[in-house]
Amino acid sequence: MSAPPITVPQANPGAGYRALKTGIDAAVARVLESGWYVLGQEVRAFEAEFATWLGCTAAIGCGNGTDALALALRALGVGPGMSVVTVSHTAVATVAAIEMVGAIPLLVDIEPEYYTMDPIELAAVLDRPLAGVPPIRAVIPVHLYGQPAALDPIIAACRRHGVPIVEDCAQAHGATIGDRKVGTFTEIATFSFYPTKNLGALGDGGMLATQNADLGASIAALRQYGWRTHYISDAVGVNSRLDELQAAILRVKLQHLDEQNARRRQIAAAYDAALSGTSLVPPARREGVGHMFHLYVLRVPDRASLQARLRAAGIGTGIHYPAPVHLQPAYRERIVTGPSGCRATELAARQVLSLPMYPELSDEQVTRVCEALRQA
Repeated sequence: MSAPPITVPQANPGAGYRALKTGIDAAVARVLESGWYVLGQEVRAFEAEFATWLGCTAAIGCGNGTDALALALRALGVGPGMSVVTVSHTAVATVAAIEMVGAIPLLVDIEPEYYTMDPIELAAVLDRPLAGVPPIRAVIPVHLYGQPAALDPIIAACRRHGVPIVEDCAQAHGATIGDRKVGTFTEIATFSFYPTKNLGALGDGGMLATQNADLGASIAALRQYGWRTHYISDAVGVNSRLDELQAAILRVKLQHLDEQNARRRQIAAAYDAALSGTSLVPPARREGVGHMFHLYVLRVPDRASLQARLRAAGIGTGIHYPAPVHLQPAYRERIVTGPSGCRATELAARQVLSLPMYPELSDEQVTRVCEALRQA
C-alpha cells in the first residue's frame, strides 16, 4: 500500500510566486519590454532598496550566494596559501566558495544547541594555529536556519588577530542581534536569493553588503571582469551578475519580507506550543536575537521514525544537513577540522529534522502539522 501524497510540503517556492503573482508578473513584463536584461536600472534599484532595508552603505548584486562568498574573499585579498575558518554544518556552498578562490577551508565545530560556529574553538585555532595549516586570513560564521551566530565573541577573537569576517547570511534575511540586522556587523556580508530562502528569487541570485563604500566599489568591479571603466579590467575579476528579471522580482518580494518573516515566527510559535508536553524540544533561541525561521529544525534521536510518521500524515520534512561537509565524498580525508574533530556537528547531522516552514502555509496546514506532531 502506497503512502498518502504529501499535502503539506516542507518548502513550497511555487506558493511564494502565487501569493505575489500580480506584482511579479508586472515586474517581469516591465523588464521584458525594457530591452535591458543585465545590470540595468532594476539591479541598481534593488541594490539601493536592499541597502536601505538592511541598513548598510553598499549592496552589490551577483549571480548567486556561492559567488557572493567567493567575491567577498577576493575583495579581502584571500587566495592561495591562506586558510579560511568556517563550519562543517552548513550548505556545501560555504566551503565550495573558499576553494573557488584557492584558499584552504578549516572547519570548526558548532554550539550544539544553536548549530552555529563555536566561538571557543574559533578562538583556539586563532590563538594556537594548527601545524601545517596556512595562516588564517578570514573567518565565515554562518547564521544558520534563521538564527544569528554568536557574533560578539567571534568578532572579539578575530579582532585580536586582525582577521576579517564575512557573515554568511544566506539563511538569515532579517535576523537581528539587538536592534541591528545581521549583515551589518562585519567587513562584508553575503546573501543568497535561492528560491526557498526567506527572500527568494525565481532562479538564482546573490548579494554582498558592506559599510565600506570603497570596498563596495571594488566588489562591484570584481563581479564584472574587474571593470571600473567599460571593457578595461583593473583587476582580475569574474562574471557574476544579477540579472534584471531576478532583480525586478526581488524588488516586489522585498516589500513583503518583513511581514512574511513575522508569519514564519507565528508558525514557529504554533509549533512550539504543539511540542509542549511532548518528548520533542523546540529549537533553542539565542538570547537577545531575532530568529527568522528560515527553517524550523527539531533535534530527534529517532529521526527516521518521526519522519515516517509525519510522512504517513501527508506532511513533508527535510534534513538540513544529512552529512557534514568534512564527511562528504568530495571532501573526506582532505579537509582540515578543528581540535574537536567536529563531534557536535556529526551528532547534529544524525538528528536534525526540518518541519514545513514558509509564510504561505495556511492556518489549517499549520494545525495539521501540530496535530501530527502531538500524535507522533
